[in-house]
Amino acid sequence: MSARLSRLWTLDWSNIEIQQSKKMTMHITIMGTGGIGGYFGARLANAGCDVTFVARGAQLAALREHGLRIESPLGDLHLPTVQATDDPASIGTTELVLFGVKLWDTAAAAEAIKPLIGEHTAVVSFQNGVVKDDILRQVLGQRSIIGGVCYIAATIAEPGLIRHSGTMQKLVFGEYDGSVSERVKRLRDACVKAGIDQELSVNIRQAVWQKFVFLVGLSGTTATTRTPIGVIRSNERARAFLRDTMDEVVQVARAEGVPLAVDFADDRLAFCDQLPATMTASMQNDLERGGRLEVAWLSGDVVARGQRLGISTPCNRAIFDILSVHSDGQPK
Repeated sequence: MSARLSRLWTLDWSNIEIQQSKKMTMHITIMGTGGIGGYFGARLANAGCDVTFVARGAQLAALREHGLRIESPLGDLHLPTVQATDDPASIGTTELVLFGVKLWDTAAAAEAIKPLIGEHTAVVSFQNGVVKDDILRQVLGQRSIIGGVCYIAATIAEPGLIRHSGTMQKLVFGEYDGSVSERVKRLRDACVKAGIDQELSVNIRQAVWQKFVFLVGLSGTTATTRTPIGVIRSNERARAFLRDTMDEVVQVARAEGVPLAVDFADDRLAFCDQLPATMTASMQNDLERGGRLEVAWLSGDVVARGQRLGISTPCNRAIFDILSVHSDGQPK
C-alpha cells in the first residue's frame, strides 16, 4: 500500500471513529438544576454525556465558579467545570431536555425551552404530580413529550452541592404510545453507563400514577406532621391516615381509567416500610425553609379530580386545607 493510500485509510477510519463518538454522546439540557436535575445531570455528565445545566441565582453562580458536587452514599462526585447558563435559548437544539422545575413554573419554563426543541428532541419531566405533561403538551405539543417518573431523595444542600439521602435513585420513562423508540433507548443506555437505575416502561401513564399515589401520601403526611416517614409508619393512627390518603388517590385514578389494583394503597404502604426511617418529601423541606409548596398540584389536585368525579377525598382535603396557609411560602 502506498504512503498516500495509507494516509487516506487512516483518515477515513479516524473520521468514522469521530462520527461514532458523536453519535454515542447524548446532548442533554437540564432545565432546573435542583436536587433531581443536579443529581442525575451530574451522573450523566460524568458518564460522558454533553450536559448543559440551566440554573439561576446563587445556584448558577456556584456552578460557574466551583462546578457541581454530589454527596451520596453511592459515591461522591465533583465536576469542577460544567456548562451552565440562565438562558436556554443560548444552548441551541438539544437531543433531550430533562425537565425538573417546580410545578408552578412549568408553563413559563416550557416557553423558555422552545428554542431547544428540534424534530427529534425529547422532553421528559421528572416533576411531581400527574398534570405536568398536560401542561407541557399545551406549550410544546405532543410529539416531543415522553413520560417520566423519578424515585430519589435529593436536595440542594447549598449552592453547587446536591445531597443524596439513601441509595434509591431510579428513573422510569417511556413513550406515551407504548412504543420503544430510538430516543428512549438512547436515554436508557446513557443511564446504564452513568450507573443510574432505570426502567423503560411501555405503560408510562400507569407508572406516573403509581408514583403519584406514593408521593401524595409521603409529601402530605410528612409535611403536615413535620416528621419523617419512620415516625408516621410506626404510629397506628398516622399510619392509617397515610394509607387512607394514598387509597383516595387510587380511587381517583381508577375512576379516570388508570388500571391500578384495588389494594394498591396497601402495596405502597409496604413500600413505605422499606424506606429509610429519616426520609421526608421535598415539600416538607420546602415548608421548613419557608418556601412555596406544591400542595395544590398534589393533594389539591386529588381533591379537584375527586370533586369532578364524585369521589370523596377527606384525607387529601385535610392536607390541602392545613397546608394552604403555607402554600405561598413565608413573606420575605
